[in-house]
Amino acid sequence: MILVTGGLGFIGSHTVASLLSAGNDVVATRFRVGRIPSFLAGKKFAVETVDVTGPHAVIEAALKHKITSIVHLVVTPLGQLSPAEDYRMNMSGLINVLEAGRIAGVKRISIASSSSIYGGVSEGPFREDLDLRMRGAHPTEAFKKAFEVLGRHYGDRTGIEIACLRIGNVWGPLYHSMNNLPSRLAHAAVKGQPAPLPRPRGVADFAADALDAIYVKDCAEGIRLVHTAAKLEHSVHNIGSGRATTGAEFAAATQKAVPGTVVTLKDGHGPDHRGANPALDLSRVTALGYRPAFTVDDAMADYVAWLRAGNAF
Repeated sequence: MILVTGGLGFIGSHTVASLLSAGNDVVATRFRVGRIPSFLAGKKFAVETVDVTGPHAVIEAALKHKITSIVHLVVTPLGQLSPAEDYRMNMSGLINVLEAGRIAGVKRISIASSSSIYGGVSEGPFREDLDLRMRGAHPTEAFKKAFEVLGRHYGDRTGIEIACLRIGNVWGPLYHSMNNLPSRLAHAAVKGQPAPLPRPRGVADFAADALDAIYVKDCAEGIRLVHTAAKLEHSVHNIGSGRATTGAEFAAATQKAVPGTVVTLKDGHGPDHRGANPALDLSRVTALGYRPAFTVDDAMADYVAWLRAGNAF
């Protein structure tokens, strides 16, 4: 039985779907999320309301369902908490999940990290064995680095195998913060509005800026393959598309999915430019059988169809 924290969230719900499709028994935790996504409706899995910052909640769920492994995907709302509350929720959640795993006797805990930890690396592809800077320029970079260091240290002391999942820039159904470019393009196109929708804080979008953007369904498959592998040769795995997709490519995919969409991006690179070829090296995860199934065009068409079906996000 696999416990997925944040299992009804954006990445979590798709991960639960992937695990179930592969024949795994799953318990999904939720806290503030009330809805069950349509692609999980009718599926056989357990749901527990769990606040991972509570000292006993995760332990109780793990023991109740005789959990054998954990995928920790809970994230805090970016930019909505004070520094102290952000720290409390991230770090309390981490230690409570790790300790629940120890008490339940699980063999493996997979922890969501992020490609943001490659901040400061000037040229890709980004490999898991790169030396990284000893600071966090923003909350995601800071907390995910801490998760990896402290999680693996905890694993060394307890014998639990810790798998760190360095996830790329995820987009697709159920993404709701409207920060990434492909989601804002898709939403604008479906609404018949000039694209993209405005970016939070008014930051412009640039045609030449690129990032390793992974469609959420591919992301879920990568998480499943790492977490359920019979044996892992490494404790850290990149999960992405393996290529750097530009703003111009996302714009073209949007216009292909919704002909007539007017897309306006600024020329060249912006302040978020990540340097040459900011793609994730996928050698480790492809060795486990991972292959991204969605091209940029396929993913945009799938996302547009999801939104046109009446889904808000």
